[in-house]
Amino acid sequence: MVTPRVPGCRESPGEESGRRCSSSSLQPRMLPTQAESVIKSIIREIGQECAAHGEIVPETLVAFMVKAVVLDPSNGFNTDRTLTKSDVQKLVKLCVNRLLDSKNPSLDTIKMQVYFDMNYTSREEFLEEHHRVIESRLSSVSREITDSRACAREELESLYRKVVSYVLLRSGLGSPTDLKIVREATGEKSALQSVFPQTELGTFLTLSKKDKECQLKELAMIVTGIRLFNRDCGKGGEGIDDLPAILQEAIPATTQHVDSQLEVVQDQAYRYTAILEKVAKNPLMGQELQPYMLREALYNVRQCEIFLQVILSDIITCAQEVEMMIKQLEAQLEQLKLTVKSKTAVPTSQVFPVFIALSNLWTSFQDETVLISVLSNLTTHLEPFLGAHDLFFPEKVMQALLDGVTVKTDVCRIKEHIEDRVNAADFKKLEWLFPETTANFDKLLIQYRGFCAYTFATTDGLLLPGNPSIGILKYKDKYYTFNTRDAAYSFAENPENYIDIIREKAKKNAELIQLLELHQQFETLIQYSQTKGVDKRYIKPITKCETGTQTDTHLLPPTIVRSYEWNEWELRRKAIKLANLRRKVTHSVQTDHSHMRRENCSQVYPSKTVGTQSLRDGCSRVPRPQIYIAGLRGGQTKATHGLKVNLTRAVDET
Repeated sequence: MVTPRVPGCRESPGEESGRRCSSSSLQPRMLPTQAESVIKSIIREIGQECAAHGEIVPETLVAFMVKAVVLDPSNGFNTDRTLTKSDVQKLVKLCVNRLLDSKNPSLDTIKMQVYFDMNYTSREEFLEEHHRVIESRLSSVSREITDSRACAREELESLYRKVVSYVLLRSGLGSPTDLKIVREATGEKSALQSVFPQTELGTFLTLSKKDKECQLKELAMIVTGIRLFNRDCGKGGEGIDDLPAILQEAIPATTQHVDSQLEVVQDQAYRYTAILEKVAKNPLMGQELQPYMLREALYNVRQCEIFLQVILSDIITCAQEVEMMIKQLEAQLEQLKLTVKSKTAVPTSQVFPVFIALSNLWTSFQDETVLISVLSNLTTHLEPFLGAHDLFFPEKVMQALLDGVTVKTDVCRIKEHIEDRVNAADFKKLEWLFPETTANFDKLLIQYRGFCAYTFATTDGLLLPGNPSIGILKYKDKYYTFNTRDAAYSFAENPENYIDIIREKAKKNAELIQLLELHQQFETLIQYSQTKGVDKRYIKPITKCETGTQTDTHLLPPTIVRSYEWNEWELRRKAIKLANLRRKVTHSVQTDHSHMRRENCSQVYPSKTVGTQSLRDGCSRVPRPQIYIAGLRGGQTKATHGLKVNLTRAVDET
């Protein structure tokens, strides 16, 4: 959303009330909440004034128009001071007049920019939001299933019907209120019965809520894959549209529609450009054509051209994705046919992953269908913003203005100067980039959306496409292109001067801020859709050139004598060593066992002594038995009389 920093208001000193109101960015004494309420009140008042005249204006458009009026220096607003109440009334009046001016191409351009900004998102963001919406719609059905505590038979049957509805809603393959589709999903030998029979509900209810949600999603994908496979085999597929065939028909039709719109818009842009070139050479003619607002009309068609090119790029991406997915779909179905064939039973580990992949592919087809529909509607809704051209410039008027003028396309203008090139040696303090010396030359973010900055500044706002092959000027980490070599040299002499001129022109025509991508210079008018990816838009150049370095180790051949010794004592030691060697004799002995053998050795580590103790010996001390028998040797009598004597000590005595 546009977030203008609108100056506040205060009643003039001569009036009774002394109420003051200002924006937080311009008046530090006001709290942000107060400044926001002041901005909203101004926007609300302008909207009510427009509604009183029968024109319903979105708040985003009103906010953009407020900032545009404040920026225009001809309106006399000074953003450095707090505005009086009369100034705010003037602001409201000017905004209402501009918003109600139905015969102004500039207003149509601003409306187009606001509409496109509010309704267009990138492919990734759209698909992410689309999936989020689907999940939010299914959340209530999923919650009823996961929170169920069914016990009775009737409750279990009701729960199973809810599971069937969830599977059909999530797959998008038919309505759960269609009896034929429900019968196909729940009847005997159906997809759902074969994967999740009603008898499994008891086990399902014992799972945790998170596991239930995961199983429901997996179940929906498996059932979707089975139904798609049955449809391909001619055994089912009730309520399933042939999305690949629909997309193969819709994408070329949408592409043709956008191409035709783009061709019409580009033809108008080329004609307006040719007329404005003629006006630039004849100032008197410019005064006569001033009421026709040719420049504003050119900005209008150029902005529409840019939006159509963005849409066309997304459609081409869709076509590429669909072509790839059709091949994957055919391969998945063929794999399933080879796996299943005429078997009565197939392991789930083989077919379930393929069914899930088939379901994901079909979901991608559904995403592409919705995206193509949105892009087609977006193209259709851009057409009303071009209605002022037929009103101001009917064919008779255009033919009269084009008398004696050669209409050139952007491609022709680039080819005219394809051989011209800037000589980088002429500029010592500036850097020029060329295709052969820059790796990511085509991906650089060119200032002013690729239009020639010098021509726009010197010809009262004429938009001519820049020619990158001439050379891209890098100035303060920004990149500029030019339509001719002379324009490049003139701009390079004083870049700041031309940049300031373009900034001042953008203040007078607020639609140029988005058309030429001047958001960094007017940060308060950055669209919400572009604030999320500002850092991603900047791409630094990767320059390349052939270079080589070589370092010689020794420039001259070495002259070092390694055997030289300066120490005479070292020489004496070597001489004695040589003399001793002359008297030495080397002896060797070789036996039959050692003949042709070599000495081998190996090293091993002795085993490590390891001991373990699993049992501990223990003992306790008890009295030792001492028992004696007296009289065993006999006596004077024949009979032996023994006497047993127990001398064992008591336990407590030990």
